[in-house]
Amino acid sequence: MSLDKYVAFATKSFTMPEVCVRIRETLDDPRSSAEDIGSLISIDPSLTAKVLRLANSSLFRFPSQIESVAKAVNVIGGEALYNLVIAETANSAFKCFDNQHIDLDKHWYGSVFCGMVAKSLAMRLNIRGAERFFVMGILHNLSELVVAKRDPKRYQAYTSIENTELPCMNQHAYFGFTFAQCSGIILERWLLPLVLFYPVSHMNDVDKQHLDIDIALLALAHRITLSQVDDERYADIELFSPNIANIVDLDMEMIGNAIDYAEQETAKIVSLIH
Repeated sequence: MSLDKYVAFATKSFTMPEVCVRIRETLDDPRSSAEDIGSLISIDPSLTAKVLRLANSSLFRFPSQIESVAKAVNVIGGEALYNLVIAETANSAFKCFDNQHIDLDKHWYGSVFCGMVAKSLAMRLNIRGAERFFVMGILHNLSELVVAKRDPKRYQAYTSIENTELPCMNQHAYFGFTFAQCSGIILERWLLPLVLFYPVSHMNDVDKQHLDIDIALLALAHRITLSQVDDERYADIELFSPNIANIVDLDMEMIGNAIDYAEQETAKIVSLIH
């Protein structure tokens, strides 16, 4: 089955909620205000409650309580709030593609862990809009669920491969594409911003890793996640490939701190979103 068919299956099976589209349109409208964005989210009481819980969580560590969506927009910014809505929406997408071949709770934990590591590293590098890395980390492996749901026999054959190559290498050899590449195209079809889908699409592209800090950082976060969440197979994985090391100025102490942060906070965030 081709990459396009998996993408088509994903986009037909799950549609991005209208509120995500409308928030994006509002953010892109220079005439819009924080109140406009807050009003869109506040229409949905359940979404409002979840977004406020996330805004008051360790993701942001704001010193005082954020008690309204409008205040959340003013304090953490419209883009950060949009990313929280996308993170919450991602959980619904994961459940849509739940299947018997993947432990959804474990998959979700690993995805959030990757997001927490990526966000922590981005903050340490003072990258603007670091919270978007949390969302990219969550979404980068969405298509593994899509593939397993759409083509279970082929997915089972893929998982039976026994070697210690990076998953992306096995994926490309077996399917002709990587799960991150497929996920990125799905995110693009869901009309998510370029700053979200582009790094996901190309995170395994070694020719782009040394040119784009977002791509390299996401690739590094993925490698760190493998070494921690699937340590039986990937404990000794090379974290800094030459291309990643060329553009990401981090040392192992910073990596260790990011891992500690992710280990402490992932379970909390999973409970807030899941």
